[in-house]
Amino acid sequence: MQAESLVRVACVQMDPRVGEPEANIAESIARIEAAAHNGARLIVLPELCNSGYVFETREEAFELAEEIPGGKACSAWIDAAQRCGCWIAAGIAERADGKLYNASILIGPDGYFGKYRKMHLWAAENLFFEPGDLGFPVFSTPIGRIAMLICYDGWFPEAWRLCALQGADIVCVPTNWVPIPGQAPAQMAMANVLAMAAAHSNSLFVAAADRVGVERGQPFLGRSLIVSCTGWPVAGPASDTEAQTLFADLNLSEARRMRNWNEFNQILRDRRTDAYDRMLGSDAKPGWY
Repeated sequence: MQAESLVRVACVQMDPRVGEPEANIAESIARIEAAAHNGARLIVLPELCNSGYVFETREEAFELAEEIPGGKACSAWIDAAQRCGCWIAAGIAERADGKLYNASILIGPDGYFGKYRKMHLWAAENLFFEPGDLGFPVFSTPIGRIAMLICYDGWFPEAWRLCALQGADIVCVPTNWVPIPGQAPAQMAMANVLAMAAAHSNSLFVAAADRVGVERGQPFLGRSLIVSCTGWPVAGPASDTEAQTLFADLNLSEARRMRNWNEFNQILRDRRTDAYDRMLGSDAKPGWY
């Protein structure tokens, strides 16, 4: 067991309120502390959970955003991670050099570790945020190699694949999923299906933390989930209406072993790189896989 990466992962499903950052931060801290008390070492929070999501004006979005890592939400999460000895992946509205980004940050017991900026903007996000410009970073941590995507990024197979090609074990997904046309009430959410498919086809664990509630007329799906590197859910989908926290005990080392499906097939090495570019035309550096 010395070669294993045993981690309890938690996905926090909550209902942030637009324009109420102090209350949102306080709720997130309470839920982080509760998850850590329950043994979680990696805790994922929803998209834009510090600010809320449905902005009316750019000015409002700008006022609710903060610099990374010096803002109020970042500072509170850094303090919580240090006190609780955990890792936190959280969605946040970032303000940098007069620009806004829909971002997520990774924080560990020793403080701020890194950030990701959402690459694929959804709907009115295009009125407020700049497209991400950091690529798809993978962070090597003591508990495993962690990547992050945000919500609509999950609809792009290239995003997951580039995380896998750089050696990610788990992808944390802060998200604010909204209803998709044509979905019947009893059906699994399309976002759940996409997360499961991506986990399976890339041998990645996926921890997706969604929000619930209705904000300025926009409903959110909930249905957070944690997916094994085999593609099957190991926790969730969560409620579509209630705040709750999902837990799963994962062995992140399995993401690396399961890429070898049998004596003939390894999902990433079987790719036909004679027919298409190994790194999908990106300048990302391949990692171990």
